[in-house]
Amino acid sequence: MKAMLLQSFGSPESFELCEVPTPVPGVGEVLVRVHATSVNPLDYQVRRGDYADMVQLPAISGHDVSGVIEAVGPGVEAFAPGDEVWYTPQIFDGTGSYAEYHVAAESIIGHKPASLSHLEAASLALVGGTVWEALTVRAALRVGESILIHGGAGGVGHVAIQVAKAIGARVFTTVREENFEFARSLGADVLIDYQHDDYVEAILRKTGGQGVDVVFDTIGGDTLSRSPEVLAQLGRVVSIVDIAQPQNLVQAWGKNASYHFVFSRQNRGKLDELSTLIARGQLRPHVGAVYSLADIGLAHARLERRNNGLQGKIAIAVEPSLITKHGSLMMQ
Repeated sequence: MKAMLLQSFGSPESFELCEVPTPVPGVGEVLVRVHATSVNPLDYQVRRGDYADMVQLPAISGHDVSGVIEAVGPGVEAFAPGDEVWYTPQIFDGTGSYAEYHVAAESIIGHKPASLSHLEAASLALVGGTVWEALTVRAALRVGESILIHGGAGGVGHVAIQVAKAIGARVFTTVREENFEFARSLGADVLIDYQHDDYVEAILRKTGGQGVDVVFDTIGGDTLSRSPEVLAQLGRVVSIVDIAQPQNLVQAWGKNASYHFVFSRQNRGKLDELSTLIARGQLRPHVGAVYSLADIGLAHARLERRNNGLQGKIAIAVEPSLITKHGSLMMQ
């Protein structure tokens, strides 16, 4: 099979398109023909060596799969060849989704929502599971509460807005002014142009000084230390960012705040919950650009650019015909 091998840590040119043996499913595993995957910040962090001590080279990276089951191993009961599935591969095991085939444990895969294309499903698996855990499990966001979602037009943020609205929360989000219409179409209630407005002042002004119940940090910077300024009493901060941030949290103590740090865990349950929202018309991922398997380096380079012009996710068409079907989305 063809796969993009990460031969060394470093730049987007570190990938090489190679022929490697097709994996064989073991007990409780399935072999999936990958139709699509996507690119996440986690992917370029792995590529540049942020987790060098956890990844053995050469490695196949990639953390989203949408495809069709080709074969099943002994003991598999819930799936059969021909089933369309989606999931997030186990992270850091060196056998990711940047390949034509992938083997996964039956316990972490789900039936792909019929209403989603493979490109859409692949763009949602990791970020959707992360958002579900962050908002419903860790933050325990409830009906009638308010939430500030940083980076509402991004791959994670645009999903978080939809999930928060499905829960019944009032959504504040920081986006560039050019993305106001996009964020509003997802259900955001209050839009803050982070380039021209201080989000702390904007939140306090729009809430009459009460603040929000939850802050969802997708951007890093000084978010952890500034979040208490916008939190209501008993507020919660959830961060998916793994970079060092300045932390003077005296104000958090005064708000009786709680902080949660999320590293997504793989399981079928989260995929099934997301599928329910999709079936209800409350969630749909946005694919902002599509690249081929051979052009993963270009996709990485674009996602890493600060002002990359993206809304939503970058999807990777591993099955070449998907490029033809969605050629209008191809952006390099």
